[in-house]
Amino acid sequence: MNNIKQNFSIKDLENLCGVKAHTIRIWEKRYNLLSPDRTQTNIRTYNLQNLQKLLNVTYLVNSGYKISRVSKLNDDEINEYVRRIVSDNEVKNHAINSLKIAMLNYDLNLFLNTYDQLIETRTFREVFTEIFIPLLTEIGLLWQTNTISPSHEHFVTNLIKQKLLVNIERLQYLKPSKPDKAFILFLPENEIHELGLLYVNYEILLHGYKTIYLGPSIPLHNLSDILVFHENTIFVSYFTIKPEKDKITEYLNQFNEIICSKRDSELWVLGKQIIQVSKNPEAPNQKFFRSISDLLNEL
Repeated sequence: MNNIKQNFSIKDLENLCGVKAHTIRIWEKRYNLLSPDRTQTNIRTYNLQNLQKLLNVTYLVNSGYKISRVSKLNDDEINEYVRRIVSDNEVKNHAINSLKIAMLNYDLNLFLNTYDQLIETRTFREVFTEIFIPLLTEIGLLWQTNTISPSHEHFVTNLIKQKLLVNIERLQYLKPSKPDKAFILFLPENEIHELGLLYVNYEILLHGYKTIYLGPSIPLHNLSDILVFHENTIFVSYFTIKPEKDKITEYLNQFNEIICSKRDSELWVLGKQIIQVSKNPEAPNQKFFRSISDLLNEL
């Protein structure tokens, strides 16, 4: 069974390339830029080559080239112009486009080659923050608009997760330079979105601290077991979909009862579920962060 998505609607192109459907139609009619097929009901459909060409054309137009000039170039010339004008910021856009094509085509080699090229001149932190995070944001929007399927999202997020794990393992071999405290990273029960927490784990290790990564879906009562081994502990969690907003206060109170009743510990929380949560003055040990950068500033 062929799982590769080969045909795209004009709405798909709009979402993937950031060019309005109206503009795409003008480029087709005025400059004969793309050659879509038509369904029996006269609806445009575009193949993967059309998508790749439009991504490159958009890249050139955003770099200051006029569409009237770009439209006179053949495909090889367009590719050559893209390579020729690459600069630091443009590399980011080009890399994200390459990774999107790799995702759409389930192309492992393209993903790995793009990553290898990036890591030659960037740290992993730079690749993750400048390339992977914008890519994941776009993927979320594409998934919401039904432009991609869950299998596309899982394919690329699992590859990013692999890169995170490799870089985390390298840091785990190093002796912590700040052994005075341990960070315990976990996700609440039924919370499985762990990319954000994994990256926080990477950053805390990079800052020289010891981390204990427990992973997704950890019952609260299991967390107290770890207090036997470490005195100065900070628990870190990421609330993406769990607990539900109307149960967060109850969850935080339970954490205090189960953990802080036995030993003073802090709980640091990120994630979209806590954006509207107000700090409880009766729980000074709980800190909420709107971004990973905010949390890192606390280290």
